Amino acid sequence: MRRVLVIGSGGAGKSTLARALGARLGLPVVHLDALYWHAGWVPTPAPAWRDTVAHLAAAEAWVMDGNYGGTLDVRLARCDTAIFLDLSRWRCLARVAWRALRYAGRTRPDMAPGCQEQLSWEFVRWIWTFPHRKRPAVLAQLAALPAGQRVAVLRSPREVRRFLDDLPNA
Repeated sequence: MRRVLVIGSGGAGKSTLARALGARLGLPVVHLDALYWHAGWVPTPAPAWRDTVAHLAAAEAWVMDGNYGGTLDVRLARCDTAIFLDLSRWRCLARVAWRALRYAGRTRPDMAPGCQEQLSWEFVRWIWTFPHRKRPAVLAQLAALPAGQRVAVLRSPREVRRFLDDLPNA
């Protein structure tokens, strides 16, 4: 495992798992949210974002977390392992609510400077609709990967812990 992609709904634990994988495997961690967003929650324009992601994915080793469907093809083409955190919407919403309270008025460690934690109805709606709007396409893309690429679909915190426990140390 040298290029590991971690995807899933908001609140699924992508950044937390990416940090744990990076430490366990001795790989650099790339939090896409920290690169996509600029101070004040200003997004990177689509063409520039695709170029940025292609450059990041070209590196020899990484653990990369984030969704960004418009660049998923680029990342899937380069990863040797794709991990989809397929947790329930209720768990994801609870985690996002807790995160909003924990980091209220501050910026999370995996977010760009100047992007204070916030919880919007738009984000809540995106998480709520993720299972029927986004999940089928993600699963189809994962199923279409070549046999040499490892895919792990983890559906609970217990499965995430088992996955981590089964990995060798760096």
